[in-house]
Amino acid sequence: MSLFLCVDCGGSKTSAVICDANGNILGRGLGGPSNFSYIPLATFTEAVRVAVSSALRFCVNTPIALPPPTELFVSAWFGIAGVDSPVVALNASSNLSVLLGIPVGPRLIVANDTHLLAAPLRLYPHVSHAITAIAGTGSCVVSFTRDPSGELVALARTGGWGWLLGDEGSGFHVGREAIRQIMSDVSRTSLGMSLSRKSTLKHKILSHFGIKSEQAAAELLTIVHTPEETTKNSDSIPGYLLIPREKRLSQLTPLVFDAAFNDNDEFALDVLRNTAGGLADQIAQLCIGPGEDSSTKPRGVVATETILCFGGSLVGIEGYRALVLDELKKRGCVFQHVKFVDDAAAAGAVGLATTAAT
Repeated sequence: MSLFLCVDCGGSKTSAVICDANGNILGRGLGGPSNFSYIPLATFTEAVRVAVSSALRFCVNTPIALPPPTELFVSAWFGIAGVDSPVVALNASSNLSVLLGIPVGPRLIVANDTHLLAAPLRLYPHVSHAITAIAGTGSCVVSFTRDPSGELVALARTGGWGWLLGDEGSGFHVGREAIRQIMSDVSRTSLGMSLSRKSTLKHKILSHFGIKSEQAAAELLTIVHTPEETTKNSDSIPGYLLIPREKRLSQLTPLVFDAAFNDNDEFALDVLRNTAGGLADQIAQLCIGPGEDSSTKPRGVVATETILCFGGSLVGIEGYRALVLDELKKRGCVFQHVKFVDDAAAAGAVGLATTAAT
């Protein structure tokens, strides 16, 4: 049986899908986080091994250990968060080649996870370009075109700089912006200014960290900046110190979304408008805007001739996606098609099989 594998490696989980030559999905599997920039190589490899092994259980009668004793896959496509340069891609490819028994080369495709999201471009022959925008735990935006053979070719990229330097519109950004807005209110209070609105979000975040009142909100700075403890067996250590600093920010995202879309909290909605605007800025950066001289941006794309492909847990929420599209419209970017790719690994596996059949 001819098997085609696609693996979507992200900051929250690893998703593997296997299909046959007709594009029928035979197996799925999940593994742990696999952002190549944030974890050791051995941890990355183990997450992939668990995901692929889980998917294989649905495809073969006898369990197969990885590396396999014989060739299993016709080809494999990996979209990996944190694979941002040819050197890093080669490093990942070498390791995956050993794990899967596929030689480094055209049968083993290793690229950034944004590449998987561009698969819908194949479905619209009249559309010339795609922009993929990932907004989950982190974020990244990449534009694509097709070469004469129909293969996807990356044009330009922005974002994906990590939680310290960017990741606009992501879970990191949402948590960071929520803390910033709370601290801005602390500054206003110190000036004797009155705050015009109450917020359920403030209460949710302060309670999350065990802060008893808004008057003590400045304690958030210590909570955000204190490095995590390496000793994890002491009851005297606050729970937040056992969590990496970046995760202290991203874990606030569900609180922000709950307050914004369930409580209709204007403070939380402002946080999301700001983060949606940050993601829209990056998408717009790859576009040739109204009245903009195309010669100044040779690899820019025209939004009205482009499909915008969203992926990631945050933009999977319709209300947040609508905020991003509203911000894009303000910037003069209205796309010919907009798609949310909720199963990038499946789209990639089917795409591999389709390409092999042509």
